[in-house]
Amino acid sequence: MKLSASDNPRPVKILSAVFSILIVLTAPSFALAQQKVSRHYPAGENVRFELKNVTGTITVETWNRDEIAVTALMDNRKATINPRMTEAGLVIDIVGDNRGLGGNVGDINFKIQLPARSSVDLETRSGQINVHNVQGDLVRAHIWTSGDIQMLGVNASRVFASNVEGNIFFDGEFVAGGTYEFKSGRGTISLQLPASCGFHVVATSSVKRISMGPFWDERRMQLLSDGRRITGDVGDGRASVTITNYQGNIQFFRR
Repeated sequence: MKLSASDNPRPVKILSAVFSILIVLTAPSFALAQQKVSRHYPAGENVRFELKNVTGTITVETWNRDEIAVTALMDNRKATINPRMTEAGLVIDIVGDNRGLGGNVGDINFKIQLPARSSVDLETRSGQINVHNVQGDLVRAHIWTSGDIQMLGVNASRVFASNVEGNIFFDGEFVAGGTYEFKSGRGTISLQLPASCGFHVVATSSVKRISMGPFWDERRMQLLSDGRRITGDVGDGRASVTITNYQGNIQFFRR
């Protein structure tokens, strides 16, 4: 009698064994595809953190410890992270540390935890930047190409946020005498502020999409350049706010 393939269980068993071996062999490669690096550094009285990334997400959060925790998840295991403690603070320069890779660094996703009194200076070629609850002197977030910037609970005296393409969202407070600049080539810039916030604003959008929302006061503000610019004071006007959006909206919300 001639057996059909369905009558002979051996091929099925062999195939099952082969698949099992393949799963066992390939699973570690997925686990090793990314490398996680975690390091801790002491924080002085004046904490400053500077990070220059290539691609990936940067998230900065505050905590109640007198130290800076750096956690990085890297796609390219050949990439190098070489944090340096200087007189100015902790510096991580992924661009400078990986020149030998010819720009093929891959995504590096950072999570930074530091004291609320810190100043942070962040930039990346592409990716997202998130900053939560920082209350130091400076918060700077710059994306050279595309990516969103989100700043929540930020109460710093100097804030700078800019990208070429992507949204910028700021939810915080303006300090009297502080300087605040937001700039995007294409995306929506949104500011959510308390009702008591006071500032002088110069907002420019080439597509005439500026909404001051509840902060509009026709007695103290001017609509210029055929609707492409709004300038004027809100409250005491003691903080300086400059917003420029070339191909997107500018909108204000009251918290």
